[in-house]
Amino acid sequence: MFIFEKLEVYNKAKSFNLSLRKYSKRLSNDPFILDQLNRGSFSILLNISEGSGRITPRYQAHFYTIARGSTLECASILDYLKDADTIEDSFLNSRFKELDEISRMLFAMIRTNRIKHKDGSHKAEWG
Repeated sequence: MFIFEKLEVYNKAKSFNLSLRKYSKRLSNDPFILDQLNRGSFSILLNISEGSGRITPRYQAHFYTIARGSTLECASILDYLKDADTIEDSFLNSRFKELDEISRMLFAMIRTNRIKHKDGSHKAEWG
């Protein structure tokens, strides 16, 4: 088992991505918007996993920051789809809750890694 598979935030992001991909197949919106949404949600997963493999807290925080940016990108696209009246409210509200939770978890991980980097109290973890 890889380190990232043990992270709750990774598993939440994976669940978000899978539910989004299934739902987006039913939408008939602009394919560019749906592609961007799918790529953004996949980017969350990829950056969490890449960050978990970095040795230093500084580089972990960098990838978690990118993942958080992708989280906000997905929220923005969903907000746009809401205004375009092309997404069901129940689905939208559930996804917003998931994104908010993922964003908060990533922010906590970023902050923790930055503190470790500043005070030098980190040790490389392999596991």
